[in-house]
Amino acid sequence: MNHMISFYPGPSKVYPQVEHYLTDAYRSGILSVNHRSDVFMEMLRNTIFALKKSLEIPEDYEVYFVSSATECWEIIAQSLISTSSLHLYNGAFGAKWMEYTNKIRHGAEGVEFGINELPDLSGLSIDLGYDVICVTHNETSNGTALPASFLSALRQQTNQLIAVDATSSMAGAALPWTEADVWYASVQKCFGLPAGLAVMVVSPQAVSRAEHVGDRNFYNSLLFTRENFQKFQTPYTPNALGIYLLGRIMETIAPISEISAELHSRASELYAFLPDNGYEVLVSNDAVRSDTVIAVQADREKVTKVKSMAKQAGLQLGNGYGAWKDSSFRIANFPAITLSDISLLRNFLFSISHL
Repeated sequence: MNHMISFYPGPSKVYPQVEHYLTDAYRSGILSVNHRSDVFMEMLRNTIFALKKSLEIPEDYEVYFVSSATECWEIIAQSLISTSSLHLYNGAFGAKWMEYTNKIRHGAEGVEFGINELPDLSGLSIDLGYDVICVTHNETSNGTALPASFLSALRQQTNQLIAVDATSSMAGAALPWTEADVWYASVQKCFGLPAGLAVMVVSPQAVSRAEHVGDRNFYNSLLFTRENFQKFQTPYTPNALGIYLLGRIMETIAPISEISAELHSRASELYAFLPDNGYEVLVSNDAVRSDTVIAVQADREKVTKVKSMAKQAGLQLGNGYGAWKDSSFRIANFPAITLSDISLLRNFLFSISHL
């Protein structure tokens, strides 16, 4: 298999030090220990501590590890929603979250907004019986993001729980944790790790809500998960390798404020570079553009040509997704992707723009 520099928005490029951490994990014996053992519990404790410190997660927010962001949809629906939820979305993953929730709790309602817009909070009846307000912080399918000011305004309008899909922004953006009650993300994007693990960050209010709902019918009920994590254990045999790798990465990366500032700078340069060289950015409103996933639109023929030529040059671009599957390609701007990688991509895009 030829080495490719991946700009695919997940699974994407992993941090290079993961190669050495894999060997360390094997040699340490952690891959063979019982997940009720003192050795495992110490490793889990250290990973949670490193994660909270690196990402500046509030002390009273709890951290759990599960299998995927999709499992988080299930946990939220089962353990935090009694009757209904309100989903604000503008892309495929926000819509899928609502559809999945509705299979478990039939009261899921959705409000769709445009990719160059923000939801109009003045026109929404936020507190009319919804147990959870669900939003996507960074919509991976189209390269949009909700600014912190929107989350702050939403928080001021409701005392209901707010749940946030941060799958393609957590560990890449400095998140306003206290503006929401549940945050979740898979690790194969901004965390720079192989797929197979997700991070769930939960506020004290979310814990209280879970206790009120009282769901204990499933192996991944939030209460059962929490009871185990309070002992630095897991409710089922875990992805010990993923947890170990996450801990090692969190111990070595820069503070999230520095990472967020660097990615914002790189994204701003790309957003300026692309239209200057004949590429049309899908999201025209810079106030709602993502720093971590950049979507470029073109006709189907050009999209196919650009991706094919990139592959020949050793660069893997992301396919379009959902409504933009055939009319866009996506560029990941994740922390594991280096400035050198970005320079190679820019040189490539520049060279083919003048063919």
